[in-house]
Amino acid sequence: MTKLVLKRIYDKELPAGYRVLVDRLWPRGMSKVRADLDLWAKEIAPSTELRKWFGHDPEKYLEFKNKYLDEINNNPYTQEFLKTIKEALLKQDVLILYSAKDEEHNDAVVLMEYLNSNI
Repeated sequence: MTKLVLKRIYDKELPAGYRVLVDRLWPRGMSKVRADLDLWAKEIAPSTELRKWFGHDPEKYLEFKNKYLDEINNNPYTQEFLKTIKEALLKQDVLILYSAKDEEHNDAVVLMEYLNSNI
């Protein structure tokens, strides 16, 4: 059985699978070769305005989460993204990769919850 796996792209040992970066900005110091991505889904990431407003402030996380879920639900790319993830899951695990230092309060955590309830 394949599964969705949430991982920080800077982790030393990443499991095998279909690798999807969900950040709008390329991770600082990460080479394209080391990232070895199957998909860079920057279209599904929070808008620049929302990302800058949030600023990785844990106190804003709940409000950020609600605003980001609104963006996901109104994003024309969301259905295509879901289809791609579902198709990849038929063959292998899917790694949802992000670069944020805070592993609990970031957009990938919100997106992962969304994916788990929509796939």
